[in-house]
Amino acid sequence: MFIRPCYRTKDGKRHAYWALVESHRTERGPRQRTVAYLGQLDEQGRLGVKHAAGAGDGYQRLLFNDLEPRWVEVDLSGVRVERCLDFGGPWLAQQLLHQLGLPSILNDLLPEGRQEIAWSVMAQVLIIARFCDPSSELYIAEHFYKRTALYDLLGIAPQKVNDDRLYRALDCLLPQKAALQMHLKQRLGQLFQVGYDLLLYDLTSTYFEGLARGNALAQYGYSRDRRSDCKQVCIALVVSRCGLPLGYEVFAGNRHDVTTVEEIVQTMEARYGQVDRIWVMDRGMVSQQNLELLQVGGRRYIVGTPRSMLKRFQQQLLQDDWQKVYEDLEVKTCPSPDGQETFILCRSQDRRQKERAIHERFEKRLEEGLVQIERSCAHRRHKVVTIARRVGRLLGRYSRAAGLFKTDVVQRPDGSARLVWQKLERWRDWACLSEGCYLLRSNITDWTGQQLWQAYIQLTEAEAAFRIHKSDLRIRPIWHQRQDRVEAHILVCFLAYVLWKTLGQICHQKGLGDEPRRVIDELSQIRMVDVVLPTRCGVEIRRRCISQPTEHQAILLQRLGLNLPLHLPMTDKKMGQM
Repeated sequence: MFIRPCYRTKDGKRHAYWALVESHRTERGPRQRTVAYLGQLDEQGRLGVKHAAGAGDGYQRLLFNDLEPRWVEVDLSGVRVERCLDFGGPWLAQQLLHQLGLPSILNDLLPEGRQEIAWSVMAQVLIIARFCDPSSELYIAEHFYKRTALYDLLGIAPQKVNDDRLYRALDCLLPQKAALQMHLKQRLGQLFQVGYDLLLYDLTSTYFEGLARGNALAQYGYSRDRRSDCKQVCIALVVSRCGLPLGYEVFAGNRHDVTTVEEIVQTMEARYGQVDRIWVMDRGMVSQQNLELLQVGGRRYIVGTPRSMLKRFQQQLLQDDWQKVYEDLEVKTCPSPDGQETFILCRSQDRRQKERAIHERFEKRLEEGLVQIERSCAHRRHKVVTIARRVGRLLGRYSRAAGLFKTDVVQRPDGSARLVWQKLERWRDWACLSEGCYLLRSNITDWTGQQLWQAYIQLTEAEAAFRIHKSDLRIRPIWHQRQDRVEAHILVCFLAYVLWKTLGQICHQKGLGDEPRRVIDELSQIRMVDVVLPTRCGVEIRRRCISQPTEHQAILLQRLGLNLPLHLPMTDKKMGQM
């Protein structure tokens, strides 16, 4: 669910509100429907809050600003504003940092020395910058910090923030990786009553700009970013069923997914204990050795399987005893012969239509390509090796339908090549039967097929975490060359992702959907300015003010329970304050 800004005109006035919108599937395709409308508190609600605040004069002053006004004569021709800075985004990030208790734990963990600026504060600068405007340390020092209100929020003068100090903060932050993950796991559990009984594990890659010669982890491998020309590292992430992170590890770029499972499982259990956890992984993580590892340790699992295993269940696919989960999804459980495992057959109508369209398209293109090669052989003399290579490239390009065609390149009496091909209807029959089907397996034998499928489908939360890391937090490409700096960069991105998911959980609790991106965009538009008022007596009055939130921003702040300050104290020594 997500929120959408709306307006309504009533009694000649324009009122702002938010619509909480949900995407859902229908027979005519994906559609959106409005779940609720979110506006400001009505008069009765405002009076109730004001009455509750009346018990403490300090709270009433904070909420309603009932302060006795002070008057002075101002020269209107000289009124001006100075120092217009971004406030909403950094302020929101700082509020989330405090809710997670990160400033205090950073202050306890990071070493104290003779440094002028505490490393814990510099670490906050890195996390806030990654959350608000992901960029390099040089950009933070030369551009981002100067145009934001972080000076007023953190108390570090802009001239004190430079790339060298930020790099050293990265070096100090990395050794505390395990302690920070343990703290966040505990704190998130307290804030949102998160259960870590279901652990979703997935792996992605991110590539380097540069040769990264000094980094042993930077290797060429299978690139999820389609940048096989660049070195990369692999990032393994473990999250809860709602996407809240439990931990991550960094592996070499040429590490195969299957080889990471044992290390991740042992690392997570050494850090948090084994208890009674269920591991959920996709088919890329599955091997017989990994399954034995999970079974021997008494661990439970739900995993995907290679598509080739579907042929073992051809008879079950033909039967009609399917359990309907949704309009377009059916499941069926098939116990293993030894009774130790359960296989879950899944059949999706949407997936079937998609795969059928792919097969038809690829079959048409393959047939056209083979006919073209056949005609070429009829008009020109080609070597057998040349035609075999052309056919191989064609089949590789349309591999999803390659099994339908049987091809053979034969040599004529004159030494030229001739292509002979035919369609295998046996393959088409199996393709029609298996389209839209996939297979899961689990050693949980007391759950229904629907429960097992719903647990497995939560793996999309780990995939969504990688999308946020790559698109919103810009973890890629990596410009650092040293291994420790690369790992520190990934740690900062992980901490910024925790802020993102924390805001998402708060939005979910407050009825604002589960997508915080719109909230961040709206509140980031709030600015801070210095208002300069020249008076009759020749003294200039300076007030550091926060821009008045729009109607939509005010609703979001009200729903989130955040009190936006009206003024900030003047941090500049040369500036006075009334």
